[in-house]
Amino acid sequence: MTATTTTPVATAPVRTVRQPSARLRGWATRAPLLPALVFMIVVTQLPFVATLVISFFDWNALYPKARRFTGLDNYRQVLTDADLRHSVWTTVLLTATVVLVSLVLGLALALLLDRRFRGRGVVRTLLIAPFLIVPVAAALLWKHVLYNPEYGLFNGLLHYVGGPQPDWISNTPLLAVEASLVWQWTPFMMLILLAGLQSRDHEQIEAARVDGASDWQIFRHLTLPHLRRYLELGALLGSIYIVQNFDAVFTITSGGLGTANLPYTVYQSFYQAHENGLASAAGVLVVIGSIVIATFALRVVSSLFREEVARS
Repeated sequence: MTATTTTPVATAPVRTVRQPSARLRGWATRAPLLPALVFMIVVTQLPFVATLVISFFDWNALYPKARRFTGLDNYRQVLTDADLRHSVWTTVLLTATVVLVSLVLGLALALLLDRRFRGRGVVRTLLIAPFLIVPVAAALLWKHVLYNPEYGLFNGLLHYVGGPQPDWISNTPLLAVEASLVWQWTPFMMLILLAGLQSRDHEQIEAARVDGASDWQIFRHLTLPHLRRYLELGALLGSIYIVQNFDAVFTITSGGLGTANLPYTVYQSFYQAHENGLASAAGVLVVIGSIVIATFALRVVSSLFREEVARS
């Protein structure tokens, strides 16, 4: 037998390719968003920080050298001053009334538009139109075209039937502002609730009809519980926007006759009284209230997304 010898074969060293770390990959995916993030911080957060700093000072624009640090005195004045407290109460009353009435009317319109009929697309477009109008233009429309005691549409219709000729803005100022806001925000609520109606389980509704359930029973036990999240979302989103509303109050009543809400008071303190510190404190309180409402709105939106994912 002959012995065979094997010569070792030289193998080239294997080069290991280093994979980028997870942190590096994360920064690479976020890098395109950095310019937008920097722009948002510069445009929104830095002015808010400046407003927060000014809110701790007694700072009148007419006497800039007399400014002094006062701590929380401006916030204390906002919460204890009679006029400012009245503006806070007006803001709460205006927001709650507009949101509730808009939700009820929006629900009624959504239930009507959920049915099939000829011209439904045209009707939807016409009903959405008030929400698309510029807020100042909508307020001017209500003030001059509808409310004017001499040539307004409301008094024209009353004159046609022999009714009285009231001055709507002078007699019912807060109601006049609320009516214009309800007209503008009802389409928004209608769209949200209509989306909720179209996401219902139609097989469950048909089964209930087969079992003899009436329309009211279906609405009460099936439709309304399904719309609960959408009602909450509409109420929260509407509150975020209406609590900051300035256009209708400024245009229709100019903040008079007890209609001055907190945003108008901020404007009045800043541009008329030149009290930068007091106006900044009131503005910070508006932002804090909006953030609290927005937090609940985001939770409702997240729960809606989770329910849709679970259903699909």
